[in-house]
Amino acid sequence: MIVCCQCIVTGRVQGVFFRAATQQQAQRLQITGYAKNLPDGSVAVLACGTAAAVTDLKTWLWQGPAAARVDSVQCHAVHVTIPQEFL
Repeated sequence: MIVCCQCIVTGRVQGVFFRAATQQQAQRLQITGYAKNLPDGSVAVLACGTAAAVTDLKTWLWQGPAAARVDSVQCHAVHVTIPQEFL
């Protein structure tokens, strides 16, 4: 069963390759969705995949790439059209 989760990641998460690293992790976990910068300096992540894979990505979001400093990760389940890839 495919589940989708929307997360907002705050901290030093822009300008540190957070989106690119998230895309790499998502592709490794066979997750579709996106990571995009928000005007307030946070990053929005949509993750759709198996429950186990989405849980693994949510855990990874707390770490992010080496230059990131994650202060919070707020996630909730969403019902969306499942994307074909991770952008």
